[in-house]
Amino acid sequence: MLLERSTTVKAKPSPPRRRRAAGLLAAGGALLLVTAASVAFGAKSISPDGIWHGLFAYTGTDTDVVIRDVRLPRTVLGLLCGAALGLAGAVMQALTRNPLADPGLLGVNAGASAAVVSAISFLGVTSLTGYVWFAFLGAAVVAAGVYALGGSRAATPVRLALAGTAVTAALYGYVNAVALLDTAALDRMRFWSVGSIAAANPDVIRQVAPFLVVGMLLALALARPLNAIALGDDAARALGAHITRTRVLAMVAVTLLCGAATAACGPIVFVGLIVPHAVRALTGPDMRWVLPYAMLLAPVLLLGADVVGRLVTRPSELQAGIVTSLIGGPVFIHLVRGRRTAHL
Repeated sequence: MLLERSTTVKAKPSPPRRRRAAGLLAAGGALLLVTAASVAFGAKSISPDGIWHGLFAYTGTDTDVVIRDVRLPRTVLGLLCGAALGLAGAVMQALTRNPLADPGLLGVNAGASAAVVSAISFLGVTSLTGYVWFAFLGAAVVAAGVYALGGSRAATPVRLALAGTAVTAALYGYVNAVALLDTAALDRMRFWSVGSIAAANPDVIRQVAPFLVVGMLLALALARPLNAIALGDDAARALGAHITRTRVLAMVAVTLLCGAATAACGPIVFVGLIVPHAVRALTGPDMRWVLPYAMLLAPVLLLGADVVGRLVTRPSELQAGIVTSLIGGPVFIHLVRGRRTAHL
């Protein structure tokens, strides 16, 4: 009986695991609330009956158009891109073993920006659906270039970080030079470069969704190998992890996630930095928990910032990228000054 009782006790999940599971459910609840707020609130006040009518009994009225054709695509894009940025940030921090890394560390944002300003200035591309592909291509090419400069198969976290920083500085210099010389390009790029989900439409969502979904699945599948790499290369090899393959796949995941999100919304900063760092304080360093948490909580931050931006300056609005910067700046300073920032 004693042996049977002991076995039964050991089979129960540990309290930390229960708390993390409960926290995951709470994160899902928060995501549902902010999703509802994103559909319900905006520059125009709409009654609950009007919201219901726009979602489920569409007849083409002005209110229906606002709900179905403006706020709903905006909310869906915020969910997708928020989850993508959160996952990309978590993967980047694990890959580089740097808790202050963000998706821009590989030059993804800079590559997308350089491609967009080139398409606008030299090719005359003006629509979001037109330059979304240039942004994604620029992000992918620059990420591959950073990996090559970092040493390819011999790449280390430090080399990748240094290569990404150097390439980012060079590309943003190019972007600023082209924008200053071509005022028309500057005017067309200004809204995109701030970072916003206000221009969301079904066409853009259809274009980027396949890349985002593939990137999310790949990132989630890398949880165990990234856990091994976090212990150091020697320990990872001893555990049977394939370091080079994991790094390549992680960079592919970051490129797909951050490249597509940046192409659709512009370079929204701090979401991929703040959320994974905060999540690790709740879950610990286990990527099997960090990644799902980041996937749920990053859209909460992005959509929450978008809702705040719509409400504080009614009837106009403040772009989500500006709000996340206002939130992220003080948080980043706190993280840099904190004593526990040095290690994952």
